[in-house]
Amino acid sequence: MIADIVSQLGAWNWIVLGIVLLLLELLTPGIFFVWLGIAALIVGALALFPGTVLGFGWQAQIILFLVLSVVSVLIGRRYFSSESEESDQPLLNRRGEQLIGQTATLKEPIVDGHGRIRLGDTLWRVKGPDMKTGTRVRVTGFEEGTLVVEAE
Repeated sequence: MIADIVSQLGAWNWIVLGIVLLLLELLTPGIFFVWLGIAALIVGALALFPGTVLGFGWQAQIILFLVLSVVSVLIGRRYFSSESEESDQPLLNRRGEQLIGQTATLKEPIVDGHGRIRLGDTLWRVKGPDMKTGTRVRVTGFEEGTLVVEAE
């Protein structure tokens, strides 16, 4: 039954599939279905011409669709990948890491390794060696939402 349906694939089936995949791309995040849709549209366009290799049957159409899908996805990933974008401000959303190297005065003593400092308008939890209130400290790291400090 499925073989009968697949064996009757025509140019318009591929074109409709391509349009459906392009519309599906509008509903999903990322860029993936667009490449499959383009591959289906190419197969559909080629299947309109009976003299092409696609005139030999549905097997050739499916193989061409698979090959074009893989090629278009690889090309799309290469040219439209967001991984290659370098930011001029790599610490923009990493507030704790931006504070490394700054100095402050302890607002609460560090007891059993934990205390508080004020940097800007924020009171930060800190960890480090035990120190008294008023001690000047330098931020040396950021771990799990807590600044790591040492005496200046």
